Amino acid sequence: MKKSKFSEAQIVSILKQGDAGIPVKDLCRQAGISTATYYQWKSKFGGMEASDLRRVKDLEAENAKLKRMYAELALDNAAMKDLIARKL
Repeated sequence: MKKSKFSEAQIVSILKQGDAGIPVKDLCRQAGISTATYYQWKSKFGGMEASDLRRVKDLEAENAKLKRMYAELALDNAAMKDLIARKL
């Protein structure tokens, strides 16, 4: 996935300007983004603060780590069951 040239804090700042009443076309022109990008950001980050975004990112990283751990344990479990079945 392509990395955004805007940080999460900048995205939140742009969205707050839009909520403050600046027309979306002017805001997009000023930031150098398309209106589609603005509305995608709004659907994804709307109503969040920068601290909320950081917390969500940390939770997603922890979730990915736990999924990897589960996959490894599931493989180990399957290998053990296969080994036990062969011995019997």
